Amino acid sequence: LAVTETSDNPVFYVQYSYARICSMLAKAKAEGFDVDSLGNEDVDLSLLTNPAELALIRKMMELEEQIELAIEKLSPHNLTHYAIDLAKTFTAFYRDCHVINAENPQLTRARLYLCLSAQIALAKVLGLLGINAPNTM
Repeated sequence: LAVTETSDNPVFYVQYSYARICSMLAKAKAEGFDVDSLGNEDVDLSLLTNPAELALIRKMMELEEQIELAIEKLSPHNLTHYAIDLAKTFTAFYRDCHVINAENPQLTRARLYLCLSAQIALAKVLGLLGINAPNTM
């Protein structure tokens, strides 16, 4: 299981989620969305009302608490469980929400910002676990 490159392997699954976000951001950039300025410009996050969007936001908000728990309890396995849960939550968001929508650029920007935030959270937890975050797979 540890060497398989399928969704049954938790490491591969989390890395694949990270790579999927990289691919999605590159596609959005190719379609003319200014992905590079997402963190520097105001994005209307009030447009994020879909339950899958809100679940992803809630899951990302747990990151700091999970890091503190892992440190206080000397239990790094909490981070592995969190990484898997975050990847699953992102996958549900990706399945339920069409991110790039030329007809609604403001919603697209909000969802891209959400993707960028998930990418940062995944990279952080993978880094803490000593696992690389590949841009492509």
